[in-house]
Amino acid sequence: MTEFASLAVEYVTPEHLARARQLAATLGLELLCGADLGRCDYDSLLRVTDAGLQLQPTGRKAPGPVWVDFVGGAVGHRRLHGGGTGQLIAKAVGMRQGVRPRVADVTAGLGRDSFVLASLGCDVQMIERVPVIQLLLADGLARAQQDAEVADIVARMQLIEADSISWLAQQASQDERPQVVYVDPMFPHSDKSALVKKEMRLFRDLVGDDADAARLLEAALAAAANRVVVKRPRKAPVIPGPAPSVQLAGKSSRYDIYALKKLA
Repeated sequence: MTEFASLAVEYVTPEHLARARQLAATLGLELLCGADLGRCDYDSLLRVTDAGLQLQPTGRKAPGPVWVDFVGGAVGHRRLHGGGTGQLIAKAVGMRQGVRPRVADVTAGLGRDSFVLASLGCDVQMIERVPVIQLLLADGLARAQQDAEVADIVARMQLIEADSISWLAQQASQDERPQVVYVDPMFPHSDKSALVKKEMRLFRDLVGDDADAARLLEAALAAAANRVVVKRPRKAPVIPGPAPSVQLAGKSSRYDIYALKKLA
């Protein structure tokens, strides 16, 4: 019995068969060819396409796929027009002239915040425990490495396949710990866009609700050398535990900052 009971691997054209077969074997999933999304027995499909690896909801009126794209779309627009180090996320992790901290994003998801930090000069470790999301991230990184405009950025992004709490426990005893640990727990964000709602549905199907936020914060505080940054919806309560040192609030999100030692 697979842990992904509502997921199958799908391909459409013969040139994708070999990769689809390998993914199905690795994940222990059924392999489908050209599935009818409206009548599929699975909630979602991991699709091998010319555009990359995609996670596609099924059923009538299903929205489009989710995949990792570090070149175009919203991520590409933000890279070009996002405001540079004036962005709240840059201030939250402690960027200033001559300071680009080493960041561990322990809730990597689709890697968007990691990419923003890397595009501003940080070395970022992305920690992800869900195998399907790991595959989407690895696929997005591999495609971005072939693009001249973003290859140098994704070279600063390292994908680590691990449970974040266990990984942080290991880092706490290392000489070179992450300077900043960045946490964005699963939570119903106030952003009501169709993209966010679609991604939240898919992630909850795969991951479930995040019941470990307090333990994750505790582990992050023990592992970080300089600070922990927690991203929250603007009006959400703080994670149970120590009070943040300072908060930075935007229109829809807020950054709770736990300062441990000055960044230099």
